Amino acid sequence: MVSFLTPPLTLADLEDRLSEPTEAVIQMMRRVPGDILILGVAGKMGPSLARMAKHASDAAGTGRRIIGVSRFRDAAMRDDLELHGIETITADLLDEKALAALPEAPNIFYMAGMKFGATGQEPLTWAMNTFLPGLVCQRYPRSRIAAFSTGNVYGLVPVSGGGSRETDAPRPAGEYAQSCLGRERLFEYHAQKNGTPVALIRLNYACDLRYGVLVDIAQKVWRCEPVDVTMGHFNTIWQGDANALALQFLEHAAAPAWKINLTGSATLHVRAVAEAMAQKFARPLILTGQEAPDALLSDSSLCRSLLASPSVPEADLIGWVASWVQNGGSLLGKPTHFESRDGKF
Repeated sequence: MVSFLTPPLTLADLEDRLSEPTEAVIQMMRRVPGDILILGVAGKMGPSLARMAKHASDAAGTGRRIIGVSRFRDAAMRDDLELHGIETITADLLDEKALAALPEAPNIFYMAGMKFGATGQEPLTWAMNTFLPGLVCQRYPRSRIAAFSTGNVYGLVPVSGGGSRETDAPRPAGEYAQSCLGRERLFEYHAQKNGTPVALIRLNYACDLRYGVLVDIAQKVWRCEPVDVTMGHFNTIWQGDANALALQFLEHAAAPAWKINLTGSATLHVRAVAEAMAQKFARPLILTGQEAPDALLSDSSLCRSLLASPSVPEADLIGWVASWVQNGGSLLGKPTHFESRDGKF
């Protein structure tokens, strides 16, 4: 197993860390039979989740197929997945003929969706986030489905409250979050109608050193740009931990649909993180805005009680990100826009 005592130093090391399965994931692969189909595999999190699924399946000796579906605008990504033993299919999931032609699979990870660029493209946002889930459920009514959602469905909550819990009523702000709640409702409907086992994964800011809230803050401090502290608090989780926990959620899919928050255990303070980055970089810190008493926060205690706490504490992750940015590590150039308080992305 890879040691987490030191941060990833190279891109290859980072990729290895993100896809290293835990023993719990390997054991889950032994208990849950059948091929795994990952819809929307080419997003930020999909490739490393697919590789972890493949590594865990191989370690478990199951011999299952791991199949990733995407439009694959980046051919290199498709080639890399295939190099790691993951079968790939190029398809537009909104094309119902292409969806119908996909292979049968008893296990589905639904990772397709639209967030960035949603403002100004609201019809496509709703089609991807709400219409498509219904099509997928119609195509795979008897499959076990783990569907990625977002903590944005909760809306802003008081920082003092510790974050939204799975039992809280959603209050989505903006069309992106509203469409994501629509996504959940479609999965819930089909779970009720057809008995389709569903797990709804409300992810709140995974971080893999090339993107994430911590990377956004680190870049601004490194470039001596103002850090907006209006959205003064946030949660985040090492993407390797997010991958491992998400894969295990597949086993918890149920009808009615099961909901789970996926994020770190701590509530992080934007100002404190920026100060730590400035000290690390020996850069002046420029802050702007006034901290609001509420933020987009999720309580992940249910996840921790059922499975495990993240293996990489937030304090270590902050240090990893700072070192990665300071040493010129590659970045995806995909800001999270965590500062948004009106739901526009």
